[in-house]
Amino acid sequence: MPDIALNLILFLLAAAFIAGFIDSIAGGGGLITIPALLIAGIPPLDALGTNKLQGLFGSSSATIAYARRGHVKLSDQLPMAAMAVIGSAIGALLATIIPGDVLKAIMPFLLGAIGLYFAFKPSLNDQDSHRRMTPFLFGLTFVPLIGFYDGVFGPGAGSFFMLSFVLLAGFGVLKATAHTKLLNFGSNLGAFLVFVFSGAVLWKLGLIMGVCQFLGAQVGSRLAMRNGAKIIKPLLVVTCLALAIKLIADPTNPVRVWMGF
Repeated sequence: MPDIALNLILFLLAAAFIAGFIDSIAGGGGLITIPALLIAGIPPLDALGTNKLQGLFGSSSATIAYARRGHVKLSDQLPMAAMAVIGSAIGALLATIIPGDVLKAIMPFLLGAIGLYFAFKPSLNDQDSHRRMTPFLFGLTFVPLIGFYDGVFGPGAGSFFMLSFVLLAGFGVLKATAHTKLLNFGSNLGAFLVFVFSGAVLWKLGLIMGVCQFLGAQVGSRLAMRNGAKIIKPLLVVTCLALAIKLIADPTNPVRVWMGF
């Protein structure tokens, strides 16, 4: 691990806790931790690999919390989680040849659309609705596809998982949130393994940030279980819109480059 000033380490630990809190409810924690790692002077590839390591702690923490309260049965979700691992690993391996500019251009608009959907869809609550796809087909298609996206690019993958559970599996908001976390763990794991073999993980930093991620996710998931859709919906809307603004505000965003501003 490179020498990092104490104040920057404390900054990274605080960022990890906040990211774990937000990610356990609405997803999007990577848009907090990756910029924080870059601010601390971590090289971009190492920042991505270290982010996946500490993200494993947050997603596992939230998964355990939701499972303990009976909101998700982990044994039923393991096949889907395995598909997320495979999709993410393939995405991470192909990240160097996928046209990343296309993803960077599209993502702000997709995330904005998700935020607006949850904001203006009044019937979204904690009650299950009509299922549009069988779990088997869902696990074979959308799960590895979102996992692939997480491996290639990453930000907002949890929000995409959650939206898919609501729209296609017919889950209520809290149930969708709970089921998203194990798949998030799987997609983190797949990409993380690729980064490990690439030597792009700062283990000490990732582990101490992971502890804060774990604690933040415990606090966030308990808040979500206590308040359900009342807290999940507004935080999801704010997170998605904030991610969209963050991505489009980046001077290197292809849309801004193409339009010349």
